[in-house]
Amino acid sequence: MRQQTRRRVIVTADDFGLHPAINEAVERAFTQGILTTASLMVGESATGEAIARARALPGLRVGLHLALADATPVLPPGEIPDLVDERGQFGLDMARAGMRFFFLPHVRRQLAAEIRAQFRAFAATGLPLDHANAHKHFHFHPTVLGMMLAIGKEFGLKAVRLPHEPVSASLRVSGRGAMGKLGWALFLSPWTGLMKARLARAGMVHNDAIFGLSANGAMNEATLLAVLENLPAGVSELYFHPATQGGVNDRMSDYAMTGELTALTSPAVRAALQRDSVERIAFSDLIAR
Repeated sequence: MRQQTRRRVIVTADDFGLHPAINEAVERAFTQGILTTASLMVGESATGEAIARARALPGLRVGLHLALADATPVLPPGEIPDLVDERGQFGLDMARAGMRFFFLPHVRRQLAAEIRAQFRAFAATGLPLDHANAHKHFHFHPTVLGMMLAIGKEFGLKAVRLPHEPVSASLRVSGRGAMGKLGWALFLSPWTGLMKARLARAGMVHNDAIFGLSANGAMNEATLLAVLENLPAGVSELYFHPATQGGVNDRMSDYAMTGELTALTSPAVRAALQRDSVERIAFSDLIAR
């Protein structure tokens, strides 16, 4: 029998505001399931509807899903020409973008302006800022993280997602792709360590572990139950991409988004949380009052 050590979970839905089917799933997962937080994209076509839903759900905590890749900017393309493609969108080539962020001062100035605009857009919603993270975990990039922390503090940021998935727990959940998981963990380890140190210096609270990285887009009921069975002590963030229908985005066509919504509203999942006395919280619950 496992030792009864205190375990808490932050249950997050990413991409809030990207599509009406995601917004509806967030509301359903909160009102009928275990969801505690959502990460809002402030520049997308369904952002306004997401904000309206969040305002009607005062118990739902909402954070900023800073979007700098594969997304729509807040600023007009003419103000950030070196960040966007010919369609005025952030592109998919994160490696190229990351190099430009690091080495080109004029690109960094545009990047800082866009990050500030996204925090400002979130502040304009009137919703309390529960946390911040980055679409596709782009805050692994040291330049993005530094700007997120510095600019975010101006807007009351006190909590940031740490994308650290414990390899041992992940392998117990599913032994598939063990070598790939180990290799990816070794690659990310120095960046995760750097991020953790920078969060501490900035006075930011964060989760201890995260689940959803190796099962990205595939956090179905069976996977979630296995995660809960192997949940480490401390604060774990469980993150999802739920939707009430598939096909909300061409680049997410392989995501089991309806299956993730089923997992979030599963009676078996709720029973597992209650059986093991796992507390559901939000990032803001970690902040000292």
